[in-house]
Amino acid sequence: MTHLNSLDVKLAQELGDFTEDDLDVAFTPKECRTLQPSLPEEGVELDPHVRDCVQTYIREWLIVNQKNQGSTEICSFKKTGSRRDFHKTLQKQTFESESLENSEPSAQARPRHLNVLCDVSGKGPLTACGFDLRSLQPDQRLENLLQHVSAEDFEKQNEEARRTNRQAELFALYPAVDEEDAVEIRPVPECPKEHLGNRILVKVLTLKFEIEVEPLFASIALYDVKERKKISENFHCDLNSDQFKGFLRAHTPSVAPSSQARSAVFSVTYPSSDIYLVVKIEKVLQQGEIGDCAEPYMVIKESDGGKSKEKIEKLKLQAESFCQRLGKYRMPFAWAPISLTSFFNVSTLDREVTDVESMVGRSSVGERRTLSQSRRLSERTLSLEENGVGSNFKATPMTINSFFKQEGDRLSDEDLFKFLADYKRSSSLQRRVKSIPGLLRLEISPAPEIINCCLTPEMLPVKPFPENRTRPHKEILEFPIREVYVPHTVYRNLLYVYPQRLNFANKLASARNITIKIQFMSGEDASNAMPIIFGKSNGPEFLQEVYTTVTYHNKSPDFYEEVKIKLPAKLTVHHHLLFTFYHISCQQKQGASVESLLGYSWLPILLNERLQTGSYCLPVALEKLPPNYSMHSAEKVPLQNPPIKWAEGHKGVFNIEVQAVSSVHTQDNHLERFFTLCHSLESQVTFPIRVLDQKISETSLEHELKLSLICLNSSRLEPLVLFLHLVLDKLFQLSVQPMVIAGQTANFSQFAFESVVAIANSLHNSKDLAKDQHGRNCLLASYVHYVFRLPEPPRDSPKSGAPAGLPDPRYHTFGRTSAAAVSSKLLQARVMSSSNPDLTGPHCAADEEIADRNCNRMSYYCSGNNDVPSSTTAPRPASKKHFHEELALQMVVSTGMVRETVFKYAWFFFELLVKSMAQYVHNMDKRDNFRRTRFSDRFKDDITTIVNVVTSETAALLVKPQKENEQAEKMNISLAFFLYDLLSLMDRGFVFNLIKHYCNQLSAKLNNLPMLISMRLEFLRILCSHEHYLNLNLFFMNADTAPASPCLSISSQNSSSCSSFQDQKIASMFDLTPEYRQQHFLTGLLFTELAAALDAEGEGISKVQRKAVSAVHSLLSSHDLDPRCVKPEVKVKIAALYLPLVGIILDALPQLYDFTAADARSGKNRANGSDEEQEGASAINQNVALAIAGNNFNLKTSGTMLSSLPYKQYNMLNADTTRNLMICFLWIMKNADQTLIRKWIADLPSMQLNRILDLLFICVSCFEYKGKQSSDKVSTQVLQKSRDVKARLEEALLRGEGARGEMMKRCRAPGNDRFPGLNENLRWRKEQTHWRQANEKQDKTKAELDQEALISGNLATEANLIILDMQENIIQASSALDCKDSLLGGVLRVLVNSLSCDQSTTYLTHCFATLRALIAKFGDLLFEEEVEQCADLCQRVLHHCSSSMDVTRTQACATLYLLMRFSFGATSNFARVKMQVTMSLASLVGKAPDFNEEYLRRSLRTILAYAEEDTAMQATLFPTQVEELLCNLNSILYDTVKMREFQEDPEMLMDLMYRIAKSYQTSPDLRLTWLQNMAEKHMKKKCYTEAAMCLVHAAALVAEYLSMLEDHSYLPVGSVSFQNISSNVLEESAVSDDTLSPDEDGVCSGRYFTESGLVGLLEHAAELFSTGGLYETVNEVYKLVIPILEAHRDFRKLTSTHDKLQKAFDSIISKGHKRMFGTYFRVGFYGSKFGDLDEQEFVYKEPAITKLPEISHRLEGFYGQCFGAEFVEVIKDSAPVDKTKLDPNKAYIQITFVEPYFDEYEMKDRVTYFEKNFNLRRFMYTTPFTLEGRPRGELHEQYRRNTILTTMHAFPYIKTRIGVIQKEEFVLTPIEVAIEDMKKKTLQLAVAINQEPPDAKMLQMVLQGSVGATVNQGPLEVAQVFLAEIPADPKLYRHHNKLRLCFKEFIMRCGEAVEKNKRLITADQREYQQELKKNYNKLKENLRPMIERKIPELYKPIFRIESPKRDSFHRSSFRKCETQLSQGS
Repeated sequence: MTHLNSLDVKLAQELGDFTEDDLDVAFTPKECRTLQPSLPEEGVELDPHVRDCVQTYIREWLIVNQKNQGSTEICSFKKTGSRRDFHKTLQKQTFESESLENSEPSAQARPRHLNVLCDVSGKGPLTACGFDLRSLQPDQRLENLLQHVSAEDFEKQNEEARRTNRQAELFALYPAVDEEDAVEIRPVPECPKEHLGNRILVKVLTLKFEIEVEPLFASIALYDVKERKKISENFHCDLNSDQFKGFLRAHTPSVAPSSQARSAVFSVTYPSSDIYLVVKIEKVLQQGEIGDCAEPYMVIKESDGGKSKEKIEKLKLQAESFCQRLGKYRMPFAWAPISLTSFFNVSTLDREVTDVESMVGRSSVGERRTLSQSRRLSERTLSLEENGVGSNFKATPMTINSFFKQEGDRLSDEDLFKFLADYKRSSSLQRRVKSIPGLLRLEISPAPEIINCCLTPEMLPVKPFPENRTRPHKEILEFPIREVYVPHTVYRNLLYVYPQRLNFANKLASARNITIKIQFMSGEDASNAMPIIFGKSNGPEFLQEVYTTVTYHNKSPDFYEEVKIKLPAKLTVHHHLLFTFYHISCQQKQGASVESLLGYSWLPILLNERLQTGSYCLPVALEKLPPNYSMHSAEKVPLQNPPIKWAEGHKGVFNIEVQAVSSVHTQDNHLERFFTLCHSLESQVTFPIRVLDQKISETSLEHELKLSLICLNSSRLEPLVLFLHLVLDKLFQLSVQPMVIAGQTANFSQFAFESVVAIANSLHNSKDLAKDQHGRNCLLASYVHYVFRLPEPPRDSPKSGAPAGLPDPRYHTFGRTSAAAVSSKLLQARVMSSSNPDLTGPHCAADEEIADRNCNRMSYYCSGNNDVPSSTTAPRPASKKHFHEELALQMVVSTGMVRETVFKYAWFFFELLVKSMAQYVHNMDKRDNFRRTRFSDRFKDDITTIVNVVTSETAALLVKPQKENEQAEKMNISLAFFLYDLLSLMDRGFVFNLIKHYCNQLSAKLNNLPMLISMRLEFLRILCSHEHYLNLNLFFMNADTAPASPCLSISSQNSSSCSSFQDQKIASMFDLTPEYRQQHFLTGLLFTELAAALDAEGEGISKVQRKAVSAVHSLLSSHDLDPRCVKPEVKVKIAALYLPLVGIILDALPQLYDFTAADARSGKNRANGSDEEQEGASAINQNVALAIAGNNFNLKTSGTMLSSLPYKQYNMLNADTTRNLMICFLWIMKNADQTLIRKWIADLPSMQLNRILDLLFICVSCFEYKGKQSSDKVSTQVLQKSRDVKARLEEALLRGEGARGEMMKRCRAPGNDRFPGLNENLRWRKEQTHWRQANEKQDKTKAELDQEALISGNLATEANLIILDMQENIIQASSALDCKDSLLGGVLRVLVNSLSCDQSTTYLTHCFATLRALIAKFGDLLFEEEVEQCADLCQRVLHHCSSSMDVTRTQACATLYLLMRFSFGATSNFARVKMQVTMSLASLVGKAPDFNEEYLRRSLRTILAYAEEDTAMQATLFPTQVEELLCNLNSILYDTVKMREFQEDPEMLMDLMYRIAKSYQTSPDLRLTWLQNMAEKHMKKKCYTEAAMCLVHAAALVAEYLSMLEDHSYLPVGSVSFQNISSNVLEESAVSDDTLSPDEDGVCSGRYFTESGLVGLLEHAAELFSTGGLYETVNEVYKLVIPILEAHRDFRKLTSTHDKLQKAFDSIISKGHKRMFGTYFRVGFYGSKFGDLDEQEFVYKEPAITKLPEISHRLEGFYGQCFGAEFVEVIKDSAPVDKTKLDPNKAYIQITFVEPYFDEYEMKDRVTYFEKNFNLRRFMYTTPFTLEGRPRGELHEQYRRNTILTTMHAFPYIKTRIGVIQKEEFVLTPIEVAIEDMKKKTLQLAVAINQEPPDAKMLQMVLQGSVGATVNQGPLEVAQVFLAEIPADPKLYRHHNKLRLCFKEFIMRCGEAVEKNKRLITADQREYQQELKKNYNKLKENLRPMIERKIPELYKPIFRIESPKRDSFHRSSFRKCETQLSQGS
C-alpha cells in the first residue's frame, strides 16, 4: 500500500480502503414471534440438557458479515430492485418509428379508392413539374450551415454538443446480467425459525338450534381422512348467552380472557382434499340417553309458539337444575364435518407465493435477501393488504344446517374416520344416523401475515398484541401427518393425553355413567395435583383436574377427550398421571352424593429418566392406592401388604395414549444417550450414571461416548434435524475440549469430527431436505450462518484443566484414538515437523480465545463461569485448542470414506473454518497486527494442503464419466467462496499463491479445454466479485515481486502524464502482457480465461464462451453501478485496468454474431475487405496461443508472432454473448482516457483500424432500438428461460426450511405416490399467474412497457453516441496518417449503417453533424474514391429527408445540400451526385413502405431555399442545376404517390412500376433501379420467375451499355444475346447512340454497370429461376456467364457455376413432369367504374393449381373493397359480353380459365413439358353453345366456339398480367365437336396404355369411360348420331369420313387397353375383366357396320398425276385440304 503515489492513495480510499478487516462479527437478536420468549417456569433448577436447549433457543444469532458488502449489495440492487425509480431520471428519446405509430391509425381508417392509371401507352415520363415545389413552405434552415468554419472548430463544436446530456452509467441502461451465470451470488440462508404450515383462520360466528334451552360447548379440530389421523389439537369455544353462562356460575371459579376466543388459526403443512374440520358439540350431563336428550331439538320449533313455548320453558327449568347439580360433567351431543377441499384447492394454495415471501422473511428487517429474491419481490411487490383477509382472498363463509347426533356406542376416533369416509363418498350419513336441525356459521380464510391479539398454543401473546384487549385468536398446534424437517427454535414442552376406552362390562352394577378425573401429580398427596392442564372455553386458563364426558348407562364407554398438559421443565420420578374413575348419579336421590368412586389408575411420566409416550393399557385398582405407588408402573407394582384389589384380576382394562410435542425431550434413544453422556462429562455427576436401561461406570464412559458418537448418525432423521443445532454444538465442543476421565486425558476430536461428517452426509443425501442453488443443504447452511459459534471453554475448570506437564494438545488428536487411522507416515511426519505453535512473546495474550462476549446476556441460562485464564505471561495452557486449527487438521488427516465425504461437502467445512477464523480474529483484538502472523504456519500449511486436495479431487471427478461433473462444479464453487473469504482474513499474497496453485493444478490435470475453462471461469468469477476486487487489482502490489514497481496507471487527464507513457508503448496497454498479468493478478487470470475460451473449440464451447463473457460483463456492470466508482477519474482508472479486453475483443472479431446479416436489412454483408480480414484473423495473439497450449500462468515472452498457425474455423458466438461483449467494449471506450485512445489509434496499423471499424459496424446493428412492440413479442426461448429461472428461484425461495418447502418439493418430485393428489390440483394456483406476469410479458402493464422502451431507447442512443465518439477519435487520430482513404470508407460504412437503423432524434442530430464535418474535411476523397458509399449515403440521407420529425428533416436537408454543394465544388459538375440522388430516391420509393412523400417534398423545397439563399454560389450554374435535379425528383415522387394508391392491388402496382421503369428508357441507371424494385416486389410475393425476369432485363440493359463502351468477344452482344432466355428482352436494346453517350459523367456509373455487376445480376437471376423451378432457363443464363468467368480465369466461380448447373439438370431429370408451372386466366373488366380498365382484357398468370374460384374470390374481394361489394359482379360464363345489357352503375369482371395454345407446326419444337409452358403468347378457351341460345343441347345441335388470345408479351415476363392485343374466334359444327371429342378420348387411351410404369387404376378409369355400357352421350351414341347414315350435304363428307377414321382408331385402342388390363389385373378382378371384355365386344359389334361404310365420292382422285409415288403425295395433300376445309367451314 505504501508504494502508491498520492493520487492513487486518494482513489484507493474512495474505493473503500481495505478496512484492515472486512469481516465483522455481529450478534443479532433472534426475532421472536411472541412478546416474551417461551421459557420454562421460573425458579427451577434445570437439567443441564434442558438448560442447553433453552439457551440454544434464546441466544442471539452470531453472524459474520462482510463490512463493505453493503456497497456491492447496493449496487446489485441498483441493477435489480431499486432500479424502479431510475427511469425517472432519463430523458425520453424520440424515435420516428414510434411517432409514426401514433399517427397511423387515422390513415388506415379511411376507405380505399381505386385510382386508375390514365395513359397506358406510357409515352415519356410522367413529369409533374406542373405541381410546383415553390408553392410549398420550406422547413426552417440551420443558420450557420453556410458560414465558413475551419474543420477543427467544427469538430470541436460537435464534440462539445455530444458531451452534454449523456447518461453516466451505461450499464444502468443495459438489462441486468442473466442470473443463470451468476454463481457469485451466495444465497443468504433462510433464518431458522419456527415452522408454520399453511395457516387458515376459522371464526365461529353462530351456533344455534331450533330451541335454545341450555348451554352448549363446541370443540373443533382437523382430521385427515386418508391418513386416518387427527392433524390438530382441539379448539374449544362456546357461544352461550349470558343467561346460560349463569346456569354454570357455580362451576366456573374464574374466566380467563384467553378462554373466550372464538376464532382459531389452524396450520396445515400438507394440504390435501381429504382434510375435514370436525365440530363436536357437548352439553351438560343430564338424565337419559343421547337420543332422548336430542329428541326435543328435533321435534319442537321455537317459532311455533303456543304449546311449544310452554314446553321450552319447562325444558329450560329442567336444564337449569341439571346445570347446577352436574355442571362440571358433559355428555356428547352432536357433530358436523366440514370439508376443506374447496378451500385447499382455491385460496390457501393461491397464497403459496405470498407465503413463501413471508418465509423468506419479508417481515424481518435485518435480513438481507439473495439477489434473485429481491428481484422477484420488486417485480410485483406484494403488499400486506393483498395477503390479508382484506382484499384478494375473500373469507369463505360456511354454513351448516344440520348436525349428526352422536351415537353413544360409536364415539371413538376409529368410528369418526368411518363416518367421514362414508360422508366423503355420499356426503350424507342420513340413512344410519339421525340428524338434528341447527345452524352453524363459520368464516374460513387464509390467515393474514399479522394477526392482532393472537395466542400461541402455550398461551403466549404473539406480537403485535395491543393493550386494548379484544377477544383473542388462538393458534392451534398442528400434528403433521409426516415428518417436518425444521430444527427447533423455540422452547415447547407439551403433553397430550387421550383416554380411549374403558372396559367395566364385568364390573358390579353400580358402574354405569362413568367419568374419569385426570390429574398431573408431582407427588402422591391430593394437594400435589399441578395446575398445568390447559382449560377449555369460558373458564380458567389452567386447571388441576379434568373430567371426561359421560355416556349414559354405558359400562364400557369410548372417550374422545384430549387433555393438553404443559410439562414442567424439570421432571422427576414423582411426576405421574393419575386417573380416578367415578360413577355419576344423574337422578337426584336424597342424601346421595353425585360421584361414587370406582377405582384408580396411574402412569409414571418418566421411565429410566426418559419421557414415556405411546399407547398403554392400564389395570384399574378398585381401592385406595398404597404409598409410593407412583414409583412403579401400574402393570408392574410389586406385591403389597395388604394386597391391592384390581379390577379383572390386574388385567389392562383402560386404554390410553400419551403424545408429547417437545423441543426438550428428544424421544430418540441414540440422541438421548449422546446428550446424557455429554452432560456427564461436563458437570459433576456421581458414577455410575444411568443411561436408558444400562448403568455406566466412569471407566467405561469414554468407550460408551465413542460408541454413542458412532451411533449418533443412526438416529432417525427427524429428531436429528429437530435437535440439529444442539447436536452440532455439542460435537464441536467435544472436538476441541480434551477431557480428563478417571485421571486419563481422553480425546474425542476425531470421533466427533467423523460424526459431523456423517451427519452432513446423511442430511445432503436425504431426498426430503432442500438444497440451495449451489447444492448446499439448507439446514446446514443456516446453521453455519446463524447458529454456529466457537465452542465455549469448558464450564468447570477442575474437570478439564489438564496437568501442565502434558505435551502439546495438538498431538492428542493422534493420541490413542487415531494412530491406526492415520496410516500415512508422511502426513504424520509433516504435521510433527510443523513449526512450534507455542508462540511466546507479545502476542501471547491475544491468542487466548475470549469467550463469547455477549453470551452472558441471559445469565440465568449461561451460569456465568466463562473463566478466561487470567495469567497472560504463562505459556498457553495445554487444554486450549483453536477450533479452526483442529478442524483444518482433521480435514487433512481424514481418510477413506470420511475424507471423500469431507471434500464432497467441502462447502460446509469451509464455511465453518471461515466463521471460526473470523471469530478468532474478532476475539483476539489483534486486528492491528499483520495478517501474516495472525495464523500459525502450521495452520497455513493445512490450508494449502486442503486447497490442493480439493483441486485434485475436483480434477479427478471431471475425468470420470459425465455424472460427476455437477459434483465437481459444486466443489469448485465452494473452494472459490472459501478463498474469497480468506482474502478478507488472511495474508493476500498467501491467498493469491493458493489461487495460482489451483489454476496450475487444474491445467495440469485436465485436457478437456471447455471443461477446464469453465471451471476456472466460475472460480474466478466468484473471486472477482470480492468487494475489494478493484483494490486487489488496481493498487495491490504483489508482495512476491520484491522491488515493487508502481503498477501501470493511466493518469487522468488533469494530472501530468506519468512516466509509464514514455517507457511503455501504448499499444501494449491494449494487450494482455505478462507484466499486466503480474500487476493485476485476478483480472489477468480472468482475461486469460476469456481469451482462451474465445479461441477454443470443441463440444459445448459456446456455453463456456457465454460464461466467460458474462463474467467480465457482470464485473464491469458492478463497477459501473458501484457508488464508490461514480467519479470520472475513478472510472478512467478502472477502464485502464480493462484495456486489454479491447485487444481480446478485436481478436475475436471473426467470431462475433453478425447482427447486420441477421437483419439482412442493409442487404450487404459486412466484410468487404474479407480477404484482408481473414489474414488478420489468423495471426492469433501469442498469449492466446500459449493459453491453448495450457501453460497459462508462466508465459515466457517470445518475440515471434504465431502467424504460422493455420487459419482456423472459429466457433461463432451467439447474439446474447456478442451483445454482452460489445457493451463491455463500449463501456471501456466511453470511460477510458480519450487522449490515450487517440494515441493508441494513431499507432495502429490500418488493418487493425479496419477491424475496429468492423467492430463498430457490428455494434451499430447490435444496439439498434427495437421499439416497444418487440418487447411484447417474447420469443419462446425467453419464456423457456423464464420458466427455468422460475424453477430455480422456487428452489432458492423454498429452500426446504419449512415443510412448505417439502411440499413444494414433493409436488415437483416425479412419481410421488405418497401424495398423488398434489400434482394435479395442488400446484399453487396463483403462483402460475404470478409468474406469467413477471416473466412472460403477455400482460405487462402499459407503464412497464413504456419504461422498458424508455430505457432501451436511451441505451440505443448512448451506445450509438459512444460509437460516434469512437469514429470521431479514429478520424482525428488518423487524419495525420496517410491511410485516410481506406479508413474513410470504413467510417462511412459505419455511419451509413447507423443511419439505416432506427435511431433517436438525439443521435441523428449528432450523426448528421459528424457527416457534415466529414464532407467538409474529405469532400474530394468522398466523391472520387468512395462511389458506392456515396450512393448509400445519399439513399440514407434522403430517407431521413422524408422523416416526420422536424429535427431530423432539418438536419438531413442541410447534410444533403452540403453534399451537393461540395460535390459541385469538387468537379464543378455534380452529375454523379445528381445521378446517385435520383437513383436513391427511385429505389427508396420502390422499397420503403413507410415512406412519406409530403415530408420529402417539404425537404426538397428546403434544399431549394438553401440554394437560393446561398450567396457564394449564385454566380455559378449550381442553383439552376439544383432546381433541375429537384424537379426530376419531384416527378419521381409523383409516380410514388400513384404507387402508394395501388399498394393493395399487386397487378396495378406492377403495371405502374413497369411504366415508371419504361419512362426511364433513356436513363439506364434509373431503369435499372426500377427493374430491381420490381424484382424485390415480386420476390416478396414469391413470384420468383418474374423477379428473375426483371433481373434478366436489367442484365440485358447493362450488357447493352457495356457493349457500347468496350468490345470484348466474351461479353454478350447487347440484349440480342438474351433471346434464348426470353423473347421479351429485346425491349432493352439501347436507344440510338445520339440520345445518350455512356461516357458522360454520372451516367451508368453505378456498381452494376461493370462486368462483375453483370455477372452478379445474372447469377441472382439464375438462383431465382432455380427457386421458381425453371431449371432449363438456368442453363441459358449460365451460358452468358461462363464466357465472362473464363475470360477472368475465375475458376472458383466456374466450379460453383458448374455445380449449380449440375443441380439444375439433376432437378430436370428427377422432377420432370412433377413441376408445376403457372395457371392462366383471362380476365375482362366491364363497366365505367373501372375507368381505363373498362373493356380491357388481360391474361393473368397465377401460381400453379390455382382454381377458378380462388382468383375469382380474390378479385371480387379486392374490387368489392374498392367500390363496395354490392357494386361488383362476376360474370359466371365465358360467352361474349353484351355491354348494353349491363347495369351502368356496376363493375363486372369476367374470368375464364385459358390454356396455352400452339399451332401444329409449333408442337414439333415444343417437345418437353417445360417447352409447353415457357415463352407463351397464345391462349385458348372454348365456349359451348346451341343455335337456340342455350349453352348445351343434344349431340346433333351442340356447337362450340374456340377463342384464341394473343398477348403483348410472352409469359413469363416481368409482370404477372399482360394485356391481350389480338383475339381470333372460330366455330366448330356439331360433327366437328364430335371429332375433337373422339380424338381427345383416343389420345387419353393411348396415354394410359403407354404409361410407364403402367397405372392399372388410370387405365381402368379411361376404359370404363370408353366401353362402359351406360355412358351417356358415350361413343356409341356419338356414332349412332353422326355415322348412322351418310350425310346429305356433300360438304360434310370429309367430316363424316374423319369421324369414321377416329372411331376406327378408337376401337383399336380400346382393344389394346382391354388386353393390357388383362395383364395388370389381380385375381379378384377377373369378373370385372370379363365384364369389360364383354362390353368391348358388344361395342365393337355395334360400331362395325358404321366404321366399315365408306363414302365412295371421297375416294375419286382429284386430278391425275403420272408419278408412281403419288400415294404419299395424296396423303399430304389430303391433310392440307382438310385443314382448309375445316377452317373454311
